[in-house]
Amino acid sequence: MKINAALQLLPFPETGSKYDLIDEAIRLIENSGLNYQVCPFETVVEGSSEAVYALIQKIQENCLKSGCNELLLNIKIHAANRDLDYQEKLVKYK
Repeated sequence: MKINAALQLLPFPETGSKYDLIDEAIRLIENSGLNYQVCPFETVVEGSSEAVYALIQKIQENCLKSGCNELLLNIKIHAANRDLDYQEKLVKYK
């Protein structure tokens, strides 16, 4: 079953730009093969639980290996007994 996850990365780099780390996380999401939508405050991804959780782990590890002392990764998960499509949540607003 597909789940939806909203991911908000807040990195605390030793040096450099936090936006570079966020851009790298978005590249990891783009390359994951999962459906996603970049939003102003978070990025929504959808896919199997295994794929979404593996992506979250990859983002965390990559950020910490890229000169970031610590990070906050806010995650919201929506799971159900059916496949979820984040576009369903937007239909009434179109």
